[in-house]
Amino acid sequence: MKKLSLCILFGGASSEHDISCISAKGILSAIDTEKYDITMLGITKGGEWYLFDGDTQLLPNDKWLESPNLKKAYISPDTSIRGIVCEDGEIIKLDVVFPVLHGKNGEDGTIQGLLQLAQIPFVGCDATSSGSCMDKAVTNAVADAFGIKQAKWCAFTEFEYRNNPQRCIDLAVKKLGYPIFIKPANAGSSVGITKAHNQEELEAGMNIAYNEDKKAVLEEFIEGAEVEVAVLGNNEPIAAEVGQIVSAAEFYDFDSKYNNPSSMLHIPALLSEKKRAEVRNAALNAYKALGCEGLSRCDFFVTKGDERVLLNEINTIPGQTPISMYPKLFEAVGVSYSELIDRLIELAIERGGII
Repeated sequence: MKKLSLCILFGGASSEHDISCISAKGILSAIDTEKYDITMLGITKGGEWYLFDGDTQLLPNDKWLESPNLKKAYISPDTSIRGIVCEDGEIIKLDVVFPVLHGKNGEDGTIQGLLQLAQIPFVGCDATSSGSCMDKAVTNAVADAFGIKQAKWCAFTEFEYRNNPQRCIDLAVKKLGYPIFIKPANAGSSVGITKAHNQEELEAGMNIAYNEDKKAVLEEFIEGAEVEVAVLGNNEPIAAEVGQIVSAAEFYDFDSKYNNPSSMLHIPALLSEKKRAEVRNAALNAYKALGCEGLSRCDFFVTKGDERVLLNEINTIPGQTPISMYPKLFEAVGVSYSELIDRLIELAIERGGII
């Protein structure tokens, strides 16, 4: 059987570049190399593209950039090429691309748009749903339109806020009360998220959020469990087990997610089977409402006491690091990491190059 020509696209001009490289290493360590002819295409933090033909152990900490096995290359949007153009004129035809690009310039519909123009099948959501899920304000607005329960929220562009900060603060406090979570509208891996207990902290949090994006989303504090569901599929998606995060910090920020070993993951979540089934159903509803395909990780709160299930966010390129929840949740229902990768690629080919 002829091997599929598969491109693993990693790195990216994003604050989550380093996590992307670790995720790519995770996928490459689990993939069945008998099935795929693999090309690794890396994007630097500055946005330069290189073909990398070296040891996958070099991917973390950008050690791959020190390799002599680098060649300038990029994916062409030209449909007559449907692949990679190298600096020496070589063309590598591709059957499918697996974008492993977290955050901006990769998870926000930009890379997906390029691949759609090139008509190359790719793993994950299309440009529209990727952009909608990346922008937390858009996600929240769509959830409201579909009647999906979530925390109270509001959003302000940096222009709005700088023009009249006190007005924005007063509106937020009146609607949400303290404490308030402040998030960049377009960021991931909990980058730029803060929790404010008063106006001074709120002002500081807004400045942090605007360092990451031109729009900030503010949400009411929800006391309860943070749970996650891995979803897989195109027209008929399935939900895996529900996992629960017990953060080592006051909330699950970047450091507690990736650096603090005291953060705990519980699979299955510390909820009844009936409540976990409700969360899985809510995840499928949110996945469909946002037009997701391929894969996404849907995150929820389950409130303390009355156990309401509230949507937190949808991650269309969830982490694939050794500690990431997405593959672990499918392993919990009997789908190995290697099989999961195969299924994701099959779903990409099933959908084909989107025109």
